[in-house]
Amino acid sequence: MKALNKLSVVLLLAGGALCQQAVADNNVFTVMDDPSTAKKDFEGNASAGYLAQTGNTTSSSLSANTNMTWYQERMAWSLWGNATNTSSNDERSAETYQIGGRSRFNVNNYDYLFGQASWLSDRFNGYDGRSIFVAGYGRQLLNGPIHSLRLEAGPGVRYDDYHDGGDDTQALAYGAVSYQWQLTDTTRFVQGVSVLGSDDTTVNSETGLQVAINAHFSLKLAYNVTWNQNPPASAPDKTDTKTSVMLSYAM
Repeated sequence: MKALNKLSVVLLLAGGALCQQAVADNNVFTVMDDPSTAKKDFEGNASAGYLAQTGNTTSSSLSANTNMTWYQERMAWSLWGNATNTSSNDERSAETYQIGGRSRFNVNNYDYLFGQASWLSDRFNGYDGRSIFVAGYGRQLLNGPIHSLRLEAGPGVRYDDYHDGGDDTQALAYGAVSYQWQLTDTTRFVQGVSVLGSDDTTVNSETGLQVAINAHFSLKLAYNVTWNQNPPASAPDKTDTKTSVMLSYAM
C-alpha cells in the first residue's frame, strides 16, 4: 500500500460550560454574561488543541486557554489566559500569549459598568507586548433566553512594545457589540465585534457556533478576523484571520 504523503492528527482536550459561557475569544471580545442570570457562583474552563502534519510538509500547532469567572448578585469578575504556538518545517511561524482580567457591575437590569485590563505578546505580528486598559458603560438590550444583545463603550489607554524596536502609548476609544442566538436547546450562535479607536485603530470580529454533544461535552467552531489600521513594519499585513475547533468538557 502506498504510504500517505500527509498524516494529520488533531487531539483536543478541554474543560468548559456551554450554557453560561460566551463563545467569543477573550483576545477579541470579553463581555461577560449578566451576573443576575448566572446559574453558578463560579464557572471555569480549560482547553487545549494540537495539530500535527508530516510528509511533504511538516507542521505542528499547539493552543491552550483557560477562563475563570466568579459571580455575585450584581458583580462578576473574570480572569483568562491563552497561548498559541505554530511551526512549519521546523521554523516557528506564530507565537501568541495573552492574560487579562475583567469586572462587571450591574447598575440595574439593563445598565452596567465594566473595567478590563489585558496583555498580549504576538511577535510574529510585530508586538513583543501590547497592554490595554479600558473602563466604561454597557447596555443590556436583550437578555434571552433566545436572543441576547449587549453594547458597551468607554475610554482607555494602550501601550505597544514593538518587536523591531520602539514603543508607543496612546489614548483610545473602545466600543463593542455582542449578539447571541440560542438556535436550539443545544446550539448557540455568537457574533462579537470590538473596535479600539486611536491613531492605530484595531477592529476585531468573531463568528462562532457552539454545540452541546451531551451533558458534559460540547464543540466550538469559531472564525476570527483582526484588522489593524497601521500595522508594524515587521508585520505589514493589515488583516489576520483564524479558524479554530475545540472540544469542551463541562466539569
